[in-house]
Amino acid sequence: MERIEKKNKLAIIAWSGTIDKLYPVAILSSAAAASGWEVEIFFTFWGLNAIRKDALKAQPKVEQTYSEYAQAVGEAIGRAGLPAWHELLSQAKSMGKVTIYACSTTMELFGIRDKSALADFVDEVVGAATFLEKAKDAAVTLFI
Repeated sequence: MERIEKKNKLAIIAWSGTIDKLYPVAILSSAAAASGWEVEIFFTFWGLNAIRKDALKAQPKVEQTYSEYAQAVGEAIGRAGLPAWHELLSQAKSMGKVTIYACSTTMELFGIRDKSALADFVDEVVGAATFLEKAKDAAVTLFI
């Protein structure tokens, strides 16, 4: 079995499109980038849906399990003065080596024809196998 040397790298599979999951993706990416870590993010399924250009204009919902806290979450984000989750992600990219991928299979499933329909911060459209190859040496891997 091949031994893979782990390095200061964070790999995130962003599966969810709810605000309570998208902020952690952005915050963890920002923290890693500010600390000099590489970051690889793979947006798939509802996470991919959240990075469509037209979706960026709307505030994502809180996961249904926690919907009773939706108003409180929105108010807390406002009080904290946090920028939108996707703005934080763009800031992370400007701080360090953050690469953002869109899942090609999910794009096909959702009828998204090409990368131009996605946020400008998306670097590449790749399949799962390509992402796994890029992320295999990550010290930390998260499924959010």
